[in-house]
Amino acid sequence: MCGELRMEFNVPSIVCRGSSLAVLILIVTLGLSVDVLAQTRRVMSPGDVLRVAGVSDAQISPNGEWIVYAVSASEGDTNRSTLWLARSQLELDRNAPTTRPAPSTRSPERTHDWDDIRRAPIQLLPPTWNASNPRWSPDNSLIAFSSSHEGQDGIWVVSPSNPQPRFVAAVQNTNFFITYAGETFAWSPNSKRIAYVSATEERPDTDSTAKPNDPRVIDRLQYKSRTSFSDNRRTHVWITDIDKPEPRQLTSGLFYDHAVTFSGGGEEIAFLSNHEPDPDANNNSDIFAVDMHGEVRQLTTTKGCEYEPAWSPDGKWIAYTATKRDVTTIDSVAEDTHVWVIAASGGAGKELTAEQDRRARDPQWSADSRRILFLAGDKGSTGLFRVGADGGRIERLLLFYLNGQLSGSFDNLDARRPVVDSQPSVASTFQIGSFSLASRTISASTPGGLTNSFLTPLAFTSSDALHPAELWVGPAGGAAFRRLSAHNDSFVRSLRLSEPEEVNFKSFDGTPVQGWLMKPLGWRADRKYPLILSIHGGPHGMSGWGFNAAFQAYAARGYAVLFLNPRGSSGYGQKFSDGTLREWGGGDYKDLMSGVDEVLRRNNWISPDRMGVTGGSYGGFMTNWIITQTPRFKAAVANASVSNLISFYSTSLYQDLVHAEFGGFPSDDYDLLWQWSPLRYVKQATTPTMFIHGEQDNDVHITQAEEMYMGLRRRGVESVFVRYPREGHGLREPQHRVDALERTIGWFDRFLK
Repeated sequence: MCGELRMEFNVPSIVCRGSSLAVLILIVTLGLSVDVLAQTRRVMSPGDVLRVAGVSDAQISPNGEWIVYAVSASEGDTNRSTLWLARSQLELDRNAPTTRPAPSTRSPERTHDWDDIRRAPIQLLPPTWNASNPRWSPDNSLIAFSSSHEGQDGIWVVSPSNPQPRFVAAVQNTNFFITYAGETFAWSPNSKRIAYVSATEERPDTDSTAKPNDPRVIDRLQYKSRTSFSDNRRTHVWITDIDKPEPRQLTSGLFYDHAVTFSGGGEEIAFLSNHEPDPDANNNSDIFAVDMHGEVRQLTTTKGCEYEPAWSPDGKWIAYTATKRDVTTIDSVAEDTHVWVIAASGGAGKELTAEQDRRARDPQWSADSRRILFLAGDKGSTGLFRVGADGGRIERLLLFYLNGQLSGSFDNLDARRPVVDSQPSVASTFQIGSFSLASRTISASTPGGLTNSFLTPLAFTSSDALHPAELWVGPAGGAAFRRLSAHNDSFVRSLRLSEPEEVNFKSFDGTPVQGWLMKPLGWRADRKYPLILSIHGGPHGMSGWGFNAAFQAYAARGYAVLFLNPRGSSGYGQKFSDGTLREWGGGDYKDLMSGVDEVLRRNNWISPDRMGVTGGSYGGFMTNWIITQTPRFKAAVANASVSNLISFYSTSLYQDLVHAEFGGFPSDDYDLLWQWSPLRYVKQATTPTMFIHGEQDNDVHITQAEEMYMGLRRRGVESVFVRYPREGHGLREPQHRVDALERTIGWFDRFLK
């Protein structure tokens, strides 16, 4: 168990006279005061996960003066999303340097508490509203958002100066799983219309007289949604005026049209759609454009998938992300998406970020249409990058502390090598979650007398290992950033938290692997502590420096926490991401075990006889795999886990994951899928295991946990199966989230303490 932090003092004998004694008393008093303040912070409990506010979707007004953003939180038994409005408070020092400081060997500054905000943001809508997806009109006058309120579900608009929402258009949704769904609506450049995505009923070759309880006839491959059966609705592009709403449908057919973006002149709307002869069988989204008369043209005809189209302000280009391989999947794609650009008239696209060799997302244009900004993961950190529309060098927004204040500048960094410490200290552990640029561009003079024309107001959300995400603002070209929100301050300042320490090592074949180790709270060098190995999902996910409430709860309970990015993880290049193809549990398992061996070698305070393992989704698969390959872990918790790749294929809503990862249908090579199925080796397992699964999970059907649970129980291995009603792939209901974490910690306590 983790007790209270103990401080021991060893004060030598000192002879003091006069004021010296007073100084000594003051020093000791201040030291004790700091210790008392530290003791007022309590350790984190499982219930505290519901106190974390999710700050996301930062949207700065075109003139750069205001930022609207979303905040999600748990209220009782429900989850709620609200919109907040913050003044940008952007103050530029026009003589401030806009280039990266000279290198230094100084270590990055660490701080448990961020500086206080200067002005509190305000809630945009009345308290009873639940809203998301805010977007500014180009003329700064209105904010459109999505909400279901008093029986009206769809798009609303509100003026920041008069927050009385007005309903604009009803939206029907589909429960069909649309990967990379993109923007659900977009403003016209003149702020008079909104293009949006809404679903319509499509019932080809079905019996309209069938009753709800009659037999269900299945005649398509993708007949499942994430938590139920797919409905008969297909999404299409619609258009409506704002002042006199009269919605019109612009596209139709047996397709899922989505991810809309308006042309610079307002004549067309670009969108994504899969027009393959059998879209269910072949995941291949392309870019299309439709005019105001409903005339559709196709811009791309590639074998790979296009995502996230963004039309340039000057109307000449469309930026997007894309893959190139013939076979991909609707979930957990191994191939990294890169940033591309294509002429608005169509033709061949141009890949802009191939040399970066990182997974890119969310491309956005600068106001002058000369640059594209985007996010990419790199070695456990998600950063903001930019590239010229015609290609060329890629620059990264390098964050650093200058006189205690977060600052940044774009620098021509090679994304394939680690960021070096800089003078002042580098804040490379920030995770940027969302960002947006204003249309206004500010000119500022550099010390050399040159003019930098790319100082555009930039808003973003960012977190680190000790802080959940908050809202920040600053100039995109460089200088100081200011924090504008403090939704999680009371949470952070009430708790003692454990800071991850980076771990780098060479795996069994010399491959570099990165990970992190968190010490238990109250750690002492003369004690031994149990360890929990936590494995991320995917397999192409990425662990890193972001705040993880579950890990903090483990550390508060007296556990060391190890989390790694084994091969298969994104953020390390395409070759590394491909490291799990045709062998789930091969090299990645060896990476994980090499990491465990390395931290045990370096940290003799970890007890090798008291180790547990856990993970969700692919991390659950790896948990099942590990307990069948080694007895070194004394307890395991598998969340939403895969156990049998053959039956997983037929019960999951994304069968094409097996196509992409293993190179074909199961019938092409059953032996290969069975070779990498944990269930095959269940007779070797001895580890007590808890299975946690949502009863409506169609990503990884609950039968996967049933198979593994029954295999263990029948062989006398202590195990328990916890089923959560109404839940899909990942728990959503607040009481279920807390319950699962409490059960997980309780299971580890039982076998590791």
